[in-house]
Amino acid sequence: MTRVIHTGDTHIGYQQYHSPERRQDFLDAFERVVADALDGDVDAVVHAGDLYHDRRPELPDLLGTLAALRRLDDAGIPFLAIVGNHESTRSGQWLDLFERLGLATRLGRDPHVVGDVAFYGLDHVPRSRRDELDYQFDPADAERAVLVAHGLFTPFAHADWETETVLAESNVDFDAVLLGDNHVPDTAELGGTWVTYCGSTERASASERDPRGYNLVEFTPEAVDIRRRTLETRPFAFVEVDLAGDEGIERVRQRVREFDLEDAVVIVELRGEGETVTPAAVESFAVEEGALVARVNDKRDIDDDGELATDVTFSDPDDAVRERVREMGLSSAALDVDETVRASKVADSNVRDEVRERVESLLSDDPDAFVAAGRESDAEAEESESVEDAADAEAVAAVEDTAETAAEAATDTDTETATDTDSETAADPAASRDSSLGDFA
Repeated sequence: MTRVIHTGDTHIGYQQYHSPERRQDFLDAFERVVADALDGDVDAVVHAGDLYHDRRPELPDLLGTLAALRRLDDAGIPFLAIVGNHESTRSGQWLDLFERLGLATRLGRDPHVVGDVAFYGLDHVPRSRRDELDYQFDPADAERAVLVAHGLFTPFAHADWETETVLAESNVDFDAVLLGDNHVPDTAELGGTWVTYCGSTERASASERDPRGYNLVEFTPEAVDIRRRTLETRPFAFVEVDLAGDEGIERVRQRVREFDLEDAVVIVELRGEGETVTPAAVESFAVEEGALVARVNDKRDIDDDGELATDVTFSDPDDAVRERVREMGLSSAALDVDETVRASKVADSNVRDEVRERVESLLSDDPDAFVAAGRESDAEAEESESVEDAADAEAVAAVEDTAETAAEAATDTDTETATDTDSETAADPAASRDSSLGDFA
């Protein structure tokens, strides 16, 4: 029997609601998974992508990850992983750095056998490039075969990737497909193959109300057994208030007092009619009652000498912005620039130069990079001719310099190094791999 933890979507480094405490929560959740692996009888920890929330994790997040991975390594528990869409860079991946340090294995076309199970990996691939995939893997002499992948796969909600196509075109008969990207845990069977999402380990959105956790998967000659394990995470209090016509802030406060708010994230949802209630008044009251942070989601139709749009939400402004950006149908390159301007950790004074370099690099790689799917560029020739062959080296150097700093800092904080790899080798995180297609380009 081979027994593994299937986890993913840990999103380390996400400073949700701009709260440093929430940022630490995401690392804490990953450390709890590692602790469960150390306490349980498992043969590996399998991570299905989005270890980090973005492609530029900061040093404390890197050091925390390295410390957790070293605990697994010291216990002889391999960490097998793939690259998700949130953390994917255009050059070497952070996962490659951990592999160079001997703390992780990046799954791909070649099998990695644990016990009697061969594990393969498929990094997240944008929809525009999936036609290039051939789903050909190197066969292994093992009783079971498992594919670890990241994306929105059928038959689950919001799917844009056909699991049936992957299974039909693959030259390996997979007994299970362990997935990441969808934060809702779910399991289905397709033609004798088990397909499962493990869900996220922390609430990355106010819509994620169910307990967070991971999958415990057992492989025997007779069956594949998938069981859900929950994690203890920071409490969320979801306060629903249905206001009558003459009710307002006092009724909201009354409902808020009914909940245990100590160190909780509080999401207040207003429905019905009632008086105008300002989000700031509700949020400050909840914090006074002991909440870590509070947000208001006002679902009401309000006519106050003018119209207030229905379904106005203040519960997670970052989610609202991301949803609006998705609705715009931008190209993948435009989304990359949006991340640089809006969501990255680039200092405000450096954003202009960073965007210029990103645009030059993107257009140098692909003159049609800023053409949305299904659209044609009227000026692709002019764009192609106007780009200088410059920025790629600087982008790669930036990643490698940060990787080297992380590796050196981790070594300084631990007297026992996990590998004999020197800092020069660690600073070159397998840059020859293509970040979008992994081994499948």
